[in-house]
Amino acid sequence: MKRQRGRLISSKRGIARGILPWVALGLTASLVVRRLMRARERSLRGQVALITGASRGLGLCLARKFTAAGCRLVICARDEQELEIARLDLESRGADVSAVRCDVADRDQVDQLVAQALRRFGGIDIVVNNAGIIQVGPLEAMALEDFGRAMAVNYWGPLYLIWAVLPHMRLRRHGQIVNITSIGGKVAVPHLLPYDAAKAALINLSEGLTAELAKHGIQVTTIIPGLMRTGSPMNAFFKGDVEREFGWFSVGDSLKLTSMSAERAAERIVLATRRREREIVLSWQAKTLRLLHDLFPNLVLRANTFVNGLLPDDNRGERHNITRGKDVVPLPATAGLTRNMEAAARE
Repeated sequence: MKRQRGRLISSKRGIARGILPWVALGLTASLVVRRLMRARERSLRGQVALITGASRGLGLCLARKFTAAGCRLVICARDEQELEIARLDLESRGADVSAVRCDVADRDQVDQLVAQALRRFGGIDIVVNNAGIIQVGPLEAMALEDFGRAMAVNYWGPLYLIWAVLPHMRLRRHGQIVNITSIGGKVAVPHLLPYDAAKAALINLSEGLTAELAKHGIQVTTIIPGLMRTGSPMNAFFKGDVEREFGWFSVGDSLKLTSMSAERAAERIVLATRRREREIVLSWQAKTLRLLHDLFPNLVLRANTFVNGLLPDDNRGERHNITRGKDVVPLPATAGLTRNMEAAARE
């Protein structure tokens, strides 16, 4: 018995001795990587950052963070009233900011946006493609126009802006393009198909540009966030059983267990800009989902099929009816769970 215990203790010590060097190596490597990343951080003071969709949500949080980093700003959005409120907010924080009404799905408006930015500041150092649109509902409730609108805003909009600013950045051999995509572009989420497809296209565009623009001194950063508490359900568009669709989407967007605060996301995105990182995935939930999809794709597809069975059906068959989140009357069962989302929408 004593011999067996001795062997067991000896065996455990041997395992510990074998593991400890690897743990030490891992910790050392982690420290080295952190120091290297810090060494790569650069000041953004005085640089001009152009941010789309900056009148609310993540875009406004980003504008505030870039202001704190010393950037001069050009912000754009479709709603002129919201844009003016955002401009005043940023100016109260000391920002040198130009606010331009622009629908990024309109190429002429995007060209004018870039021209105005260049006239005002003489250059553009950073472009943040943040503007987006979300349609929520089952495939049966969607029309082809929904896919077209999602592509127009979430894919063509960023491409129009990149296309307009590239000659200027190439000439200077300097610039950074930050594309806000989504984990939905890596792992398609049921009832978000137009959004998923457009974000997948943007991810591939962004990754391709990373390789092709490096020789011109232009850095491209791909941001892949999971759910964020930005108040987005209030501005999303719902189809099918809109009350129940709004319910599941707003709860997922509100709970701290499933979503990341827009404030923390904005801080990390600005840090990635300072470090000129090529790609980051935001939130442990999104990182876990991506890893599972890469390792066990069939398992994740089965799980998504199961989840789809739990989501609302399109019992009304109203393919062309669409309701904005702020016009949906929430179900009583979800009203108490969406306080974080409502607070984010008011910020």
